[in-house]
This record gives sequence, C-alpha cells and structure tokens, in this order.
Amino acid sequence: MQAHFDTFASVLANPVINTDSYKASHFVQYPPEATGMFSYVESRGGRYDRTVFFGLQMLAKEYLCRPVTAQMIDESKCFFSAHGEPFNEADWRYIVEQYDGYLPVRIRAVPEGSVVPTHNVLMTVECDDPRVFWIASYIESMLLRLWYPITVATQSWHLRKTIGRYLRKTSDDLSQLPFKLHDFGARGVSSAESAAIGGAAHLVSFMGSDTVLGVMAANRFYHASMAAYSVPAAEHSTITSWGREREADAYRNMLAQFGKPGAIVSVVSDSYDLFAALDMWGGELKQAVLESGAMLVIRPDSGEPVEIVMKTVRALDAAFGSTLNSRGRRVLKTVRVIQGDGVDEASIEAILATLDDAGYAADNVTFGMGGALLQRVDRDTQRFAMKCSAIRLGDTWTGVRKAPVTDSGKRSKMGRLTLLRNRRTGEYRTAALPLAWEDRMLERDWEDALETVYENGKLCVDVTLDAIRERAHADEV
Repeated sequence: MQAHFDTFASVLANPVINTDSYKASHFVQYPPEATGMFSYVESRGGRYDRTVFFGLQMLAKEYLCRPVTAQMIDESKCFFSAHGEPFNEADWRYIVEQYDGYLPVRIRAVPEGSVVPTHNVLMTVECDDPRVFWIASYIESMLLRLWYPITVATQSWHLRKTIGRYLRKTSDDLSQLPFKLHDFGARGVSSAESAAIGGAAHLVSFMGSDTVLGVMAANRFYHASMAAYSVPAAEHSTITSWGREREADAYRNMLAQFGKPGAIVSVVSDSYDLFAALDMWGGELKQAVLESGAMLVIRPDSGEPVEIVMKTVRALDAAFGSTLNSRGRRVLKTVRVIQGDGVDEASIEAILATLDDAGYAADNVTFGMGGALLQRVDRDTQRFAMKCSAIRLGDTWTGVRKAPVTDSGKRSKMGRLTLLRNRRTGEYRTAALPLAWEDRMLERDWEDALETVYENGKLCVDVTLDAIRERAHADEV
C-alpha cells in the first residue's frame, strides 16, 4: 500500500516526512542511555562576513505551529515502509498523545533582523524529553532551510550598503534607498514557495518588488499592511504587439494609461532599437512625457549593463536636461533609468561607480534583480550547517563535536551553546552553557542575545516586519 497525499501542500505540511530518508532510522542509532539532545545553526563563513537572521517566524508559523495528526502518521508509515526505512510509529503516536501533535522542542534564536558576524550561533534546538529526544535532529532538514531566507536577506542587506554608499556620496535624497533594488525574481526561482520565502527576505532591506508571493508572505507572516510596492510597467509583449511600425503608439498608450501627475511609469524600450527608442522619447514623445506630469522610467533590457546605462542616461540628459545637486552631481529631469538585465553585485557597483565618475547622481538609476537575487545562492554561499553539539546521557549533558582531520573548516562547536551580545559595543560571541565564572558578565556588559521563539507548539515571539527592518538598519540612523 502506498501513502496518498491529496496535494503537494499536504506533503510539505507533514513534519513526519519533511526530513531526509535516513533520519527515519536514527532513533535506534543513539546510545541507549541518551535522554536529551541539543543542536545549533551557524554560518561557517562564506561570501559575506556578516549574516542577517530572517525567516524563522515564517517557517515556524507555516510548519511547526500545526500539529502532527494520526492521518499524517498513517501516511508516513505507508511511505517509509515502502521506501526501505524503519518507521518509529510508537514515538510519533506518543507525540500526538502527549503533546497534542506539536513537536516537543525548544528553539532559541537571535532576533530576526539581527546582523551577526559569521562563525556564531544563530539558533539552537533542544529536546529534553527522554523518549523523543532524537526529534531535535530529525527536523534538521526542515530547519536548516533557513539558510535560504537568511542568505537572501544577507545579500540584499549588503547590496543596500553598496547602493547607500553611492547615494550618500552623490545624492541629496537618501529616502529613496529602500526603492533602489526591485525584486524581479519570481519567474527565476525553483518553486512558488521559494518565491514567497526569498521574496519576503529581500524586503528586510528594500520596499520594491514584483514578486507578489514574497510580498504576500511578508504581509501574512510579519504583520505588514503592505510590505512592498510596484508601478505600472511595460513588458516586451505589450510593446511588440503593436508592431514595429507603431512602436511610438505603444509608448503613447503607456503615457495615456498611466501618465498622471506624480505617477511613475516604467517602459521597456529595447524591443527593436534602444537608441531609436531614446530618440523617440526625446523627440516626438517628449512633449507628451512633460505634459503627463509623470516620472518616466526607461528600461534598457539588453547589452552590456554599464555601457548601456551610461549611454541611456546621457541620451536622456541631452533630451530632457538635468539639474546640479549639492553634491555637484547631475540629476535627470522627468526621467530615470531602471536596469534589470545582467544585474548582480558586481554590475551594481560598476554602474554606480561609472555614473559617479561621469558626474551623475545615483538618483538616476534603479535596479531590478532577478535570478541573481533569489536563485543564484545556495547553502554554501554562507556555508550553513546545523550540528548536534551536546547529548544528555542519563542526567548528564556531554558536549559532542564533529572534527574531521580532512577539513578543519567543518569542525563544529561543542556543548550547550548561546550567543552573547555586548551592551556597549554590540559585539557578539558564542559561549557554552553554563557560563564559566569569567564569562558571567550578563549583569555588566554582556547579555544573552538568544530568545525562545518556539516551544512545544507555541510561538513565543511574533515580530513585525517594521521591527525587523529597524533592527537590520539601525546603524543607518
């Protein structure tokens, strides 16, 4: 008999099978005297030296705050029996009977939005029920997927730093920073769930997105009334459907439909010949643009990014003019550029540097980032790992660790761990529990930076996106 699941969503909603196959056999592999388990999650380094913690609340609400049911156990038993793995039916029934189906684990984590140097504990998972202590490791596969929202949030945070640096150098208007990197990634990810999770993570640092599922996830899981915004924008089909001979009419229609005073209208303009289109915008269409009262945003969508942005800005400057700001940089009148092709960390820096060198403010360009934002990351981008660091044998906690001689970079931490934060300097450091006498500075300079987020089915923290953003960007104030 094969297990039957009504929908793909029902598979994801069942924590009994939301794991790796070999985990099903682990309950008999631990020492017989084991009565408790403690694990932790960290970034062991990677592309960035600091990580932005985000996504646990979303994961907990979606997966951990729903109880395991008898039906889930029945379906899982069918699956694992046919799959070639043993199934610990008795203990899963015990969880249903003893804990109403909620997982008996305590999860502590640094508050979401915290910016923590790598090689530090970000989250701990503990189960001290002697019968089902193994559950702390069983849910590793589910929990470690936090690498994805953390990595996306981390990358976006660092990109915000790059863009912010150029804004501070070249612009009089820093309020535009949250809208300078727009999420174009929905079609480039591997699943709708990835779009939702990664799209929400990007919104820790920015407020522009076309990834609807990401905005909805941020709204739903983090109490945002509207987490991000978008504007009417053309795609190639809405231009090419008019035919090349009526290209100018297609552009006029965009202005007629959306060109209102104070509005923003984005028009892709490379369907045929970007430079011919720029001539149209600065020639026969110029008066219509000016009379609309809207901000026209031109999207060049092909060519070498740095060169194309620079040529587009210069052409628009020649047609519409620019003003000189207090930083001695030129700001285009009435028009802007959004670059959405070939955008990644390197091209953003290169485009902004080239504009600066040419005397143009960062105001003139906004970026749209797709695959590089939500898909071109993996668990090794920040080298995420979740490891068991302590096991309770009888009544005594014992530190354990992985220490392969073939790769010292994979050496794990040992003991029941926490993260300390210095009240004065903001410095973080990982420490083992119980704290040694020389580490017991909680009453003076140091405080415990971890908080209990989830315990035995109860969500203990329910933070807003606004609070997360404030924490992530506190150093900008």
